[in-house]
Parts: sequence; structure tokens; C-alpha cells
Amino acid sequence: MNPETLSVSELNRRVKRVLDNHFDFLWVEGEISNLARPGSGHWYFSLKDDRAQVRCAMFRNTNQRVRFAPANGDQVRIRASASLYPGRGEFQLVVEHMEAAGAGRLQQAFEALKTKLQAEGLFDTELKQALPQYPAHVAIISSPTGAAIRDMITVFKRRSPGTRLTLLPVAVQGEAAAPQLAAAVGYANRYQMSDLPPFDALIIGRGGGSIEDLWAFNDETLARAINASKIPVVSAVGHEVDFTIADFVADARAATPSAAAELLSPEQPQLIASLRSTEQALYRSISRRLRAEREGVQNLRRLLKHPGERLQEQFQRLDDLELRLNLSLSNQMERRRQKLSLTRAHLGRLSPERGISQYRYALHNAMAALRSSMRLQLQTQGSRLGRTTGMLNSLSPLATLERGYALVTTEDGAVLTDASQTHVGATIHTRLAHGQLSSVVDSMSSETVNNKNE
Repeated sequence: MNPETLSVSELNRRVKRVLDNHFDFLWVEGEISNLARPGSGHWYFSLKDDRAQVRCAMFRNTNQRVRFAPANGDQVRIRASASLYPGRGEFQLVVEHMEAAGAGRLQQAFEALKTKLQAEGLFDTELKQALPQYPAHVAIISSPTGAAIRDMITVFKRRSPGTRLTLLPVAVQGEAAAPQLAAAVGYANRYQMSDLPPFDALIIGRGGGSIEDLWAFNDETLARAINASKIPVVSAVGHEVDFTIADFVADARAATPSAAAELLSPEQPQLIASLRSTEQALYRSISRRLRAEREGVQNLRRLLKHPGERLQEQFQRLDDLELRLNLSLSNQMERRRQKLSLTRAHLGRLSPERGISQYRYALHNAMAALRSSMRLQLQTQGSRLGRTTGMLNSLSPLATLERGYALVTTEDGAVLTDASQTHVGATIHTRLAHGQLSSVVDSMSSETVNNKNE
């Protein structure tokens, strides 16, 4: 299997990718040599010590923040990332920060405090207070003898002469500066609670200088005092490239003290123009509102009628409703009357009188038929009874008795057919055709009487 073959450019790209992904930012100290500043604004130089050197590139967007002009032979401390320039295959450092080597200790302290306060949330945007648009009273915390205070006063007089300024004099450099700055911020907030006109904003700042000169504005106590201030604070320390802890904690940062004064002093001509524009807009709004209200009143006036006219309309409407009600009642009564007539006719057809008459006639016919049938039945049954009676008479013992026979029974009513059924001395009863005899047996004979037919 053939091994992968890379082009030189692909090799350089891969090595660059490894370097970019593997190394974080590094702090490196050394001496500048071979410094070049082409027209693009980028810086190219070597950083060396007594044993080795490395190529460095610092591009225009980052080298503009360097507060000194580097030269060959300067001892510097840089913060850079390790990379590779693919065009020549050269290892190089891409520099994003440069400082004189002597300022390294202060820079480390600055970065440590910055990281600490940022982690606590003192730099959060949510904590920033909005600056007043038209401040009437501004406190300036700065040196009374520096150029910064004169620049700020000049800007306020030119742009907003009506703004009241109060200087809170402090030292802005040296060991006593940081405590005085923090105390001045606290005093301004206590002054806010007095009977005197309150401060609408604070400016804390000074002119430019080295990192040592500006170090008082990197004090933790001052940072916490600014963060606790109830008055919006504008930080204006040094030049545009200078950054201090006060800049990060303040509600707004100005590149210079003069820029801070411009933030809090609306220019008078612009303010007048703005007021005029607002006045015109207000006039137009009021005019539109008045026209709308006038049209509304006119519409209401057209809708509003005299009470007498409205009463006449109501009377007329009441008469109309009365006529409609009477007509509706008449129509309803007529419909009810017609419905009643139809109901009566229907009830007449359904009246039981006709049925009763019919049933009475049918009952009369049925009774006549029943009587005729009963007479016929009685006649028939009478004839049948006569025949049956004749037959019964012919078969009845009574008829036999009429022919001279007698019916003899014992005392308890048993019919005697044999002499052996009684005894001498017994009482017997003889039933004749007419009457009955009782006798006592005095003799008995067992002779059989022959049948007449024998």
C-alpha cells in the first residue's frame, strides 16, 4: 500500500492547523530585531535572546493599541499565539499584545484584578446605568491643575453653558491617588442625599501617561466604589489606547476627558434644533388632535337631536307600535276564531250523540231479536220439557203407584224388595199413589212371587 504523499502547501496547512489548535496564548519576553513597518500598517520583527530567535507578526488592528513606539533593541513582553506562515513554511508568533518588559508586573496585576472583578459580575452590561440626556449638574473628579479639567470645562462652556459643574479635587497619580478617588465617589453619592442640587452624572479621569502613571485607576477599592455608585459614572482616563479597571466598571467609557464632556453636554445648537423639531412635532400632533376632536364634536352634534324632536319621534313610534299591536291582535283573534270553528266542526263529526243514536237503534233491534229468540227458545224448550215429562211420568214409580202398586221402605228409608231385608216386629212404610201407610211385620214368608209373564 502506497503511503500518503502531501504537497508542500498541504503539509504547511496541516502543521499550521496543529499549531493553532494546540497552543493557547503565550507570554514571551525578548529583544526586538529586524523590525519592519510596511505600508499595510502591520509590524513584522524577530524576538530574540542570546541563544535563539523567532519570527513575529503584529497586525494593524492590534498594534494600534500599543502605547509606545517599539524599536530594534527594545526589550518587550508580548502575548501571542503560535502559528505557521504557510507561504514560506516559517514558524511564527502572531502577537496580540505588546508592552515594555518593565511593565510586565503591573500588567499581570491588572489582568488578575480584571479577571477577578469580571468573574464577580462588576463588568456586566445589566449593571450599567443610562447616562442622562440633559444633565443639569455634573461632578468632575480629577486634578484641579491638570490639562484634563481645563479641556472638560472648555467643552462644557462651548456646548452646554447652562450645565453646572462641580470639581471634586483629588490626586490622580501616586500612592494617595486611589484612596482619594474612591473617597470622592463616595462623597458625591452622599452629597446626592443632601439638600443641595443633586449630581446627575460623575466624570472621573485624567490625561494620558504610562501604566505606572494611570495605576491609581486600576485600584480594587475604587472599582467597587464606582460599581456601588447610584450616580451614573463616566470614566475618562488617558488616551484612546489606554484601558483601566475604572473603564470596565464605569457606566460608560470615554476615550479622552474631552470626549467625556461631549457625552454629557448636548451641543446647544443641536439642542435648540432638537427643541424646535420637537416643538413642530408637538404643534402638528396637537393640531391633528384638535382637528380630530373638532370632527368628533361635529359628528356628535349631528347625532345629537332636540329632546322635543326625539319625543315626537318616540310618540310616533309608540303610535306605530300600537297600530301594529292592534293589527296583530286582530289577526290573531281571527285566526283563533277560524281555528275554533274548524275545531267545532271536527268535534261535531266526532260527537258521541250520533253514535249513541246508532247504538240505541241497534240495541232496540237486538232486544227485539232477543225477545223473539227467547220466545222461540221457550216454546222449543217447553215442547221438549213436555215430551221429557211424559217420558218421565211413564217411567216414574208414581205412575206405577197409580196403577195400584205400592212402595215399601224400611224405617230408615231403604226400599224393600226381599222379605229377608226386614224382620218380624219391624216397622215398615208403604207408599201408595195417594198417601202412606205404616205397619208392623208380624209374620214373614220367603215364597217367591212369580212374574206375571210366567
